[in-house]
Amino acid sequence: MPVRKFAFADAALQRSPGQDGEIFAGNVVDQRHGAAVTIGFGRFGPHQSLTETMAVDDVMVILEGRLSVSSGTEIFSAGPGEMVHMPKGEKVTIRSHEQGAATAYVTYPHWQEARQ
Repeated sequence: MPVRKFAFADAALQRSPGQDGEIFAGNVVDQRHGAAVTIGFGRFGPHQSLTETMAVDDVMVILEGRLSVSSGTEIFSAGPGEMVHMPKGEKVTIRSHEQGAATAYVTYPHWQEARQ
């Protein structure tokens, strides 16, 4: 696979599987490209919430806006230039704030395969 560069506009955002809120994800690199990891972009509308037990290790980089990620008794708030690691097997709740959020993510292994 050659070296490539991606922008937010390269991601075909789709509603995240299993929810009907304003939370979207779009892979730009995944198993279809022969990569070992999935790389993509996401968008959270204002005041959205997603609770999930992580099927993969997920690193989320906040590009715009603000998100809170809670796990057990800990709550982390992250904004532009910050990232959150959510380990496989951890139950997390991700909440967007009033302005919503734009993110980039890397998962290992591929989240689409792990959800099947």
